[in-house]
Amino acid sequence: MYNEISQLPLVQQSRQGKVRDIYDLGETLLIVSTDRISAFDVVFPTLIPDKGKILNAISVYFFNTTKDIVPNHFITADISEYPVELQRFGEYLEERSMLVKKTRVIPFECIVRGYLSGSAWKEYKKSNTIGGMLIAEEMQESQKFPNPLFTPSTKAEKGHDENISYREFMSRMDESLAVHIKDKSLELYSYAHDLLLKKGIILADTKFEFGTIGSEVLLIDELFTP
Repeated sequence: MYNEISQLPLVQQSRQGKVRDIYDLGETLLIVSTDRISAFDVVFPTLIPDKGKILNAISVYFFNTTKDIVPNHFITADISEYPVELQRFGEYLEERSMLVKKTRVIPFECIVRGYLSGSAWKEYKKSNTIGGMLIAEEMQESQKFPNPLFTPSTKAEKGHDENISYREFMSRMDESLAVHIKDKSLELYSYAHDLLLKKGIILADTKFEFGTIGSEVLLIDELFTP
């Protein structure tokens, strides 16, 4: 299906990621969440049926419910609102795709951590730091932080992302933009954390990506997917 869609005249470029296919339609992008599985930069041969539909639904829900916190790139997931040329692929695209605005991507992953787990725990055990920040108090694995931490990383085209300090993050862009992104990332995390906690789900950490159209900063990519 990827080859068929990528050969349409309206598709300027296309790219197969580890789990998503992205089609450049000019001013918009078509993002398709596949059933592929990826972990530790490896794509596995086995598919999980309807995995893409679930991840797509999560992103669509949160893009719609967080747009008052920060604007985002989401346009629609309604196939009838897609360009006519795409509608004949409706059976495949239904529930696993979205049409979004194309932005200039800010090349950082904006990670927010509410609990000491995963790679943060490994770093803490090694150096008593998290994202380069010294943690003075003694903490246990998966312990909740008094306040969520913003721990950005670079977004590498090839190879692994690199964790950087907030100070370095600020040095790589306009300071007011860095502050805005940090504040919105923390606000988004707190919103989803409190919402999910009521459902018995702990959001230990998550990551956001942002892009710009002119002077407007938009939340992009996917949102609160596991």
